[in-house]
Amino acid sequence: MKLIVGLGNPGGKYARNRHNIGFMALDQIAADHGFAPWKGKHQGSISEGRFGSDRAVLLKPETFMNNSGQSVQAAMRFYKLDPADVIVLHDEIDLAPGKVKCKSGGGHAGHNGLRSIHAHIGPEYDRVRLGVGHPGHKDAVPGYVLRDFPKADADWLDDVLRGISDGATYLAAGDTAKFLNAVAMRVNPPRSGTGTKGPKPAKTPDPIQTEAVEEPQKSPFQKLMEKFR
Repeated sequence: MKLIVGLGNPGGKYARNRHNIGFMALDQIAADHGFAPWKGKHQGSISEGRFGSDRAVLLKPETFMNNSGQSVQAAMRFYKLDPADVIVLHDEIDLAPGKVKCKSGGGHAGHNGLRSIHAHIGPEYDRVRLGVGHPGHKDAVPGYVLRDFPKADADWLDDVLRGISDGATYLAAGDTAKFLNAVAMRVNPPRSGTGTKGPKPAKTPDPIQTEAVEEPQKSPFQKLMEKFR
C-alpha cells in the first residue's frame, strides 16, 4: 500500500496558491479514480481507494505546511508503513512552471513542508517535484508561493494535474518512467499527422540568357583563301 501525500495549507484562502499544488493534484487523482470521499483523520484529510488491485491512501495534511510531518507520521503509524511507502507531491520553485520530476531521498532544499517531514520520518521517501517557477530573488519566495496561480497559468496547470492523475497508477507501482511519460503526454502531446505530403512542384528553369557574339575579324590571308574555295 502507498501513502500519497500532497502538500499545502488548509482553508479556502490558500486553495489556489502555488504552495497548494500538491493538494490540487490529490483532488484530481481522487476525482478521476473514484476514491472515497475525503474525511478528517491523522491531522489531515484522507481519501482511500485503489489503483487496480493496489490499495492507496491519499493524505492532505491540515497542520499547515510547516508541520506537515506530524500528519504524515500519524498516518504512517496507523497504516504501519515505512518511509519507502510514502510519496510526497509538492511545489518546486527550482523547476520551471509545468515541469515535473521525481526524486527519492536527499535534502529538503529549504522547503518547509519537506523539512518537517524529514524531521518526523527521515529523508528516505519518494517525491514528485511540481515546478511553479522562481520569483527571481530568494527574499520574494514566501510571498510568491503564497499567491494564487494567475489566470495565464490555467492551461498548463490543468494539463499537469490531469497528467499526474493519468499516471497515478504507475506512480503507485513505482514506475516513474511511465508516470512521467503520462504527464508529458498531457503537457506536450504528440502532434497529429497531416496526411501524406504531395510532390514538390517542379522548379521552373531560369530562362536561358543569350548574348550576341561578335564574329572575329578575318585576316587578309583568310579572306584571300576564301576566294579560292
